[in-house]
Formats: sequence, C-alpha cells, structure tokens
Amino acid sequence: MKSVKEVKRKEYYIFSPFLRIFHWIMASQIVILFITGLLITKPMNVSTTEPFFTITSMDLVRDIHFTSAFILCASSILRVYGFIINKGDRLFPRVWEGHFYEETVDVALHYMLLKPHHASFLRNPLARGSYAALYVLLAIEILTGFAMYFMTNPSGTGGMLFGWVNTLVGSEMMTHYIHHYVAWFIILFAIGHLYMVIRAEFMEGESEVSSMFSGKKILAHTPKDANELD
Repeated sequence: MKSVKEVKRKEYYIFSPFLRIFHWIMASQIVILFITGLLITKPMNVSTTEPFFTITSMDLVRDIHFTSAFILCASSILRVYGFIINKGDRLFPRVWEGHFYEETVDVALHYMLLKPHHASFLRNPLARGSYAALYVLLAIEILTGFAMYFMTNPSGTGGMLFGWVNTLVGSEMMTHYIHHYVAWFIILFAIGHLYMVIRAEFMEGESEVSSMFSGKKILAHTPKDANELD
C-alpha cells in the first residue's frame, strides 16, 4: 500500500501593494513601449488612399508610446515611494554581503539544469540581481527617450534637462541607437524572467507567479533568508 506524505507549507507576506502594482504596470508598459517602438523605428506600409487618422497612423502610435513612457515613469516614482515606506520592497540586492554571489551562482546553475536543486529563498538572489540590472536599463531608456523627445525644442526646459545625454553619447543618432538596443535587452530579460518564474511556480512550488497577486509566498522549506524578512 502506498503511503501519502503530507507536506507542510508556511506562508510569508513579502510583496506590498506598491510593489505589485508597479510590477504589473511595468510589465504592461514594457510590452506597449516595445511594440510601438518597433513601429516607430520601422513603420508599417499603409495605403496612400487611407483616411488621415487610422489605427495605423504614426501620430497615434507615437502618442501611445509617449503616454506609456510617462506612465512607466510615474510607476517608477511609486516604486521608490513603496520602498521608502515598506523596507521589505527592496530596490537592490545586498551585494555587500559575500554570500550573495555564491547563492546567485548556485541558483543560476540550477536554472541552467546543471544542479538538481538550490536553496529556498524568499528573495531569489539571481532574480534580485537581474531586477537591479533591469532598473539600470529602464533608467537608460528613460534618459535617452526624454533626450530624443525634447529635441523638438532643445532650448526649452526639457531640452536643457536632458540635452546633456546627446552630448555625452556623441549625437542624437547615437542616443537613438542606445535607446533601440537597450529595449531589446529588456525584452530578453522579460523572456528569461518568464522562464524562471513559471519554472519556480509549477515545477518547484515556490509561488513566484501567484505572489505577484497576493503578495505572499507559500514555501515547503524554510527559506535561507527568512531572518531578513522585515
């Protein structure tokens, strides 16, 4: 007769509403920005007989792109505010702690199928490091995006605030190239992120996906960083 083994799980609340709202706003806006950005870079061929204002109008595409960019910027401010009032919503990993690097490599080897398992974490060190890299990429996109946006009036307030970006990288065209290729790095990150969270949710039972709705992780093993829970 086969025996049934009961697995006890413990619930940890770690993601505040501020972080979860930011996460889903960021995810949706990244998709919108990437698609509209591609259309701006290489517009679709449309008939010369089409009406002046259609769903394929480049003016509309640009307006959606700019609106989405401002929404992403506003949500980033919300993210920082959430970090200030909820210290558990960390912006960056604890890179000053030596064990962070060893644990990151351990998790990476597991996701590359080179190790059968890794230690349980509330905040996956590999994910934490990749999020920090994502924030840097988003900052580059924001700076280069505004630098191009305000070139329509270089002498205005916006032009004076972000014109230095074009000077720093050499030209407005170089700013455009950086903006374009960093967008591809962000999409590659998103693909890798989806792989890791879906794997953790359904293959390892770490509630990575569901925690972005509930704010809670339900783990069978005591996480290695449980003592860091604020």
